[in-house]
Amino acid sequence: MRILLLGANGQLGRTFLEHAGLATRGELIAASRDGVLWHGGHGEVADLADPASLPALLDRVQPQLIINAAAYTAVDRAEQEEALATRVNGEAVGVLGTWAAAHAALVLHYSTDYVFDGSQSQPYAVDAPTGPLGAYGRSKLAGEQALRGSGADHLTFRTAWVYAAHGHNFLRTMLRLGAEREELRVVADQHGAPTDTALIVNASLAALDRWQLASATQRRELVGTHHLVASGATSWHGFASAIFEQATEQGLLARAPRVVAIGSAEFPTPAVRPAWSLLDNRDFQQLFDFQLPDWQHGLHDVMHRLATAAH
Repeated sequence: MRILLLGANGQLGRTFLEHAGLATRGELIAASRDGVLWHGGHGEVADLADPASLPALLDRVQPQLIINAAAYTAVDRAEQEEALATRVNGEAVGVLGTWAAAHAALVLHYSTDYVFDGSQSQPYAVDAPTGPLGAYGRSKLAGEQALRGSGADHLTFRTAWVYAAHGHNFLRTMLRLGAEREELRVVADQHGAPTDTALIVNASLAALDRWQLASATQRRELVGTHHLVASGATSWHGFASAIFEQATEQGLLARAPRVVAIGSAEFPTPAVRPAWSLLDNRDFQQLFDFQLPDWQHGLHDVMHRLATAAH
């Protein structure tokens, strides 16, 4: 199998590249916006901000599996750059789907909890009505719809509160600020399940294995949208508190700052965040026979990895 990985320098793409399991499944071609990879190597150039450039790359590489780990993820900036966000997260995804449908390729794509408005108080089912609150969510929903409408075989995995030991994310920001400040004020009225990229990659590879073993009839049941998030729930305040507890235990911080709970209204941002970002992941676990553990398991693993690297 020839595999094209888009967005190889991002949080998720980098985790895919670091995971030994992907390369064992076929010939792996990594692509980034400028063709330079995070570890200094070179890959293909794939700029999703220029959707018209993608068919030439796809024609040359001829992938049987397209893993789209690329995305416009600047949630607040998207309020001023919605056209760009929509090109990357919407139009480009449609181009990938159109090519895949014509060449019998599978598209593995990632979406977000931001396609929902966050107004309900129980985990969102896959088929719950969508209603994005901002430009980022609208752009990601456009990508889901374009891929679905392309007729391509696809697995769209909605995830949420994504973090890793590398890249720009909430965990790394908290560790940096926690080392600098005595007190941090963190929003406590937004709820979700922090999901580390290693879990997303492991679950994605399990889903890919299930797909490859499935009959044509079974594949029709698998194709479509699924929720790939850790289990359990917390708030940003709860996540920050857990980060600092483990950081002091692992020796990453000499002392934990005070974490003061605040409401979203006390921390205004250009983009409105959904208050309730919990996604029902039972469908994923049943269909792909893969357990999605509580979010604290992933946090422990990431913190242990950071501590090992530091020492």
